[in-house]
Amino acid sequence: MNSTLTTVGLPIALGIIMLGLGLGLTVADFRRVLSFPKAALIALGCQVLLLPALCFGLVVALDLAPALAVGMMLLAASPGGTTANLYSHLFGGHVALNVTLTAINSVLAVVTLPIVVNLSAAHFLGDAGSLGLQFDKVLQVFAIVLVPVAIGMLVRARFPQLADRLTKPVKILSVVVLVAVIIGTVLKERDNIADYFVAVGVAVLVFNVVSLAVGYGAPRLTGVGRRESIAVGMEIGIHNSTLAIAVAVSPALLNNTEMAIPAAVYGIVMFFTAAAFGFLVTRRRERAVAASEL
Repeated sequence: MNSTLTTVGLPIALGIIMLGLGLGLTVADFRRVLSFPKAALIALGCQVLLLPALCFGLVVALDLAPALAVGMMLLAASPGGTTANLYSHLFGGHVALNVTLTAINSVLAVVTLPIVVNLSAAHFLGDAGSLGLQFDKVLQVFAIVLVPVAIGMLVRARFPQLADRLTKPVKILSVVVLVAVIIGTVLKERDNIADYFVAVGVAVLVFNVVSLAVGYGAPRLTGVGRRESIAVGMEIGIHNSTLAIAVAVSPALLNNTEMAIPAAVYGIVMFFTAAAFGFLVTRRRERAVAASEL
């Protein structure tokens, strides 16, 4: 999987995506968490604590190869992203809550992602010194995640009309660059794709389904509304696989292409599982409405 497209193209694509995220954010999006305290706390608790724990149990139970296990943990520690916002919108979720959770999770990931990766590397690899995210690498994660978001937010605050004009082109550009990277990677690794799916397909599918179920079920069990629960389900269930791949393959960070395999497979699988989840919860809502009208 190691190529110019992955080592250079992915960080660029990620930077553009995070810039686009920042162009749509304001300080009010961070304050909005006060409007949904229960949903936000549950979502953050699931993202930061529960999902890494569940993923750890899964990779141990499936006895994955050490590098693949670390790659799964890296994926679990990655926040949601713009795809979660899109799916939430399509299936009736509370998109404003999604935007708020994405903003907060992106900030938290600068701290939580290196912690999870380092602990995982120490456990599964034994010697994490050469593969963990040391302080200088954490700063680079900070740079590729938060700096573009901060620039986008600054443009939004100072020049809102410019931000409005830039939002659509930046989104289109990010999609084009990301698709180019994915196509290039798939073409380069077409002989190994089947092996990748065999190696981590079950782990990725189970983790994705569990993430969606936990993200939706935990808020509902505590009395959170259906729209907010759908938003949390999408935010928790759709991880930023681009970030995970970029961290894994970047020569300045983990520099390990095997660790990117779970995120690469997940980036394909999650589109279908998230859509199925969306249809499922939407149909349940429609049945509930129909039943109440009888």
